[in-house]
Amino acid sequence: MTETVVAPEVPSEVLSEVRGQVGFITLNRPRALNALSLGMVRDLMGILLQWQTDARVLAVAIRGSNKEGPFGAFCAGGDIRFLHAAGSQGNPQLEDFFTEEYALNHLIHNYAKPYIAFMDGIVMGGGMGISQGAALRVVTERTKMAMPETAIGLFPDVGGGYFLSRCPGRVGEWLALTGDTIGAGDAIAAQLADGCMPSGEQAAVWDALGAQQFADGAAIKNFVVSKFVAASALQISAGGQFDQYFSLPTVGEIVAALEAADSDWARSTAATLRKRSPLMLNVVLEQIRRARDMGLADDLRMERDMVRHCFYLRPGQSETVEGIRALAVDKDHAPQWKPARIEDVTPEMVAPFFVSPWPAHAHPLAALS
Repeated sequence: MTETVVAPEVPSEVLSEVRGQVGFITLNRPRALNALSLGMVRDLMGILLQWQTDARVLAVAIRGSNKEGPFGAFCAGGDIRFLHAAGSQGNPQLEDFFTEEYALNHLIHNYAKPYIAFMDGIVMGGGMGISQGAALRVVTERTKMAMPETAIGLFPDVGGGYFLSRCPGRVGEWLALTGDTIGAGDAIAAQLADGCMPSGEQAAVWDALGAQQFADGAAIKNFVVSKFVAASALQISAGGQFDQYFSLPTVGEIVAALEAADSDWARSTAATLRKRSPLMLNVVLEQIRRARDMGLADDLRMERDMVRHCFYLRPGQSETVEGIRALAVDKDHAPQWKPARIEDVTPEMVAPFFVSPWPAHAHPLAALS
């Protein structure tokens, strides 16, 4: 007699349901801190497109999960191990991932119904991409927010040029170049969050959204806003120091001024920048400054050009492949950046990142408006 072996059912990485008048999404890849795979991007896009025309759904709420259950971690970004493997092996799904992820980011920014992001725990990289376009961005005392891409030889993508360039003063340049992590109060001060909710109250609010009757989407949004509490900004309240340094014309001048300053903050910030990819720091400064004068669709098209170049512009010398190798694959934390010094980066090295490899009509994001 042969025994039938039943393969264990793999839980879905994106859970969705409609309760009451709200569509609920839970990112369900807790062991990877809900890092986005191509499958998750496709699931999210399909769900949101379906709900956009579903008259039952007045608003959408999205959260992450951790190993203990819902909330606790929102989304740590894109699946960088996949990006490393795909970028090293020439897997065409690398191209699909970025095209479809950026289209998803654009949909969220332009969503026809209130989209409410519960940004508890880690909110980084791609997690910012699926939350910054929300009608309501909710943080908690556990929120750890960052765009840390320069640490892996990448740039703050997923619309990062658009939303970071719109932070007050030069806070966007600081966050983009250093990849520093901020908490709830600083996120609100940087205009990257709308309000703070105690982490322990999220579950009750989430359940109430599905149980109560609301007049319209705006009433759902207002109900969540009514639960906000005060949160104090720790770093950004010190304000002027960001503008003093990060308004300087070049990365070299920013680092030189920080190194010449007489403060612990300036010295540690300079030390952080010295660890990042010198080439990508220069690319990122140019990105943020260009994006200030761009709409979202044009910024996403520019970032799609840039990310193509991050993997293919310099065959065998991708700063991104090397950065991910050092941080997440070999974990030696000793990336071999080329060039190795900020002082050795020339404008001629930076300029090709901003030349589109496609004619406008054939751009993979041509349809975004």
